[in-house]
Amino acid sequence: MPRVSEAHRVARRAEIIDAALRCFTRAGYQRTSMADIIAESGLSAGAIYGYFSGKQQLLVAVADHVLSDRHTALATGGAFAEAKSPGDVAAGIMRTLAEDLHTLAGDNYGRAILQVWAEATIDPEIRELAQSVIGRLLGAVTGALVECAEADPGVLPAGAADLHTWAAGYAPVVLGVVQGFIVQQSLRDDFDVDAYIATAAEML
Repeated sequence: MPRVSEAHRVARRAEIIDAALRCFTRAGYQRTSMADIIAESGLSAGAIYGYFSGKQQLLVAVADHVLSDRHTALATGGAFAEAKSPGDVAAGIMRTLAEDLHTLAGDNYGRAILQVWAEATIDPEIRELAQSVIGRLLGAVTGALVECAEADPGVLPAGAADLHTWAAGYAPVVLGVVQGFIVQQSLRDDFDVDAYIATAAEML
């Protein structure tokens, strides 16, 4: 038999992860079975188990895909371009995410992120993934805030020790506003994306 190429293996693995993601966003992780994922993928059970030992390993792969892809989208999508304040930084992230989530799978993709966060509270492997991605995001936001303060020292509040300390302390707040954006966009049918972004930018 001809050997399966690495490109084929990567593509097949991605195909299985996408099928699992659709199942998890449609029915939730707990209510999804391996049989559901097999049926969704259109592949044989043997093909699935040749790549993943079970549902938990698939969730880890989905978590890695969802979290890492969102970090990549922010890093390469110009979210921080021309940001002049913490509000601009937060607004840039949220605009990138709003477009990204809509393009990929509508609100369902946001719900997938919420499920990953929920599982991260009880699954050590997913928690480690989430912490790694959040750490990288905090680093990116901190760097963007430093650039804002370097371009305009007036951004720094009175009494701030130094711009790096201020940026490192402010970054989790900016990211928290973004996480709130993802939660509300996923849970509220009447959520006004533009109004939230504008208000958050003004507040920050």
